[in-house]
Amino acid sequence: MDKPKHVSIIMDGNGRWARERGRERVYGHLNGADSVRAVIEAAAEEGIPYLSLYAFSEENWNRPAEEVSYLMSMMNKLIIQEKPTFIKNGIRCRVLGNLGRLSSDLQQAVSRLEEDTAGGTRLTVIIFLSYSGKWDIFQAARRMAADLAAHPDKQVEIKDFDQYLVTAGVPDPDLIIRTSGEQRISNYLLWQGAYSEFYFTDLCWPDFRKDAFRAALADYAGRDRRYGKVK
Repeated sequence: MDKPKHVSIIMDGNGRWARERGRERVYGHLNGADSVRAVIEAAAEEGIPYLSLYAFSEENWNRPAEEVSYLMSMMNKLIIQEKPTFIKNGIRCRVLGNLGRLSSDLQQAVSRLEEDTAGGTRLTVIIFLSYSGKWDIFQAARRMAADLAAHPDKQVEIKDFDQYLVTAGVPDPDLIIRTSGEQRISNYLLWQGAYSEFYFTDLCWPDFRKDAFRAALADYAGRDRRYGKVK
């Protein structure tokens, strides 16, 4: 099997990793940022065109305010800090989700990141921020309904629904990786992941580095994707 065109990762286990070391959850988030850098480098080295990372879900807004504030601040700092590296290495960055819930400062940082890296052609990195699969499908249905109301003669098929999702223009993930031993999708890419291969690892996210990423690719290479057909 060829390498996946799009690898997506549910980054899980930062808090557990920190607790096992007698530290606060934010310590896990801080070390998890090093894993983000590592897998981006690995994806670029392996020639993977798209890498997406589930950074913060809609449900994560219900976490303690102090932790949410820290995560948003860390995201802002990482955008500013890593952007020159992305530009230098030809990496395009996109941030997808219910971005209206972000602070104005973070929204501006996201917008500048996307604009400044738009010319990158080596790898597209997608950060899902304030995202949930159910929200995405719901907002897509509303957009489609508005479009059809404005154009009553327009004919649509199920394949046309993709254009209303926030991932319009992005290929569906071939491989979805989840760390920390949990084996569920957690309201992530519910439409887009319909035929994705899943890979679960007991490693918590701060321990997931290049070797672990390549192990997931090797496992994927042994899969037989039939899409409901018989081979």
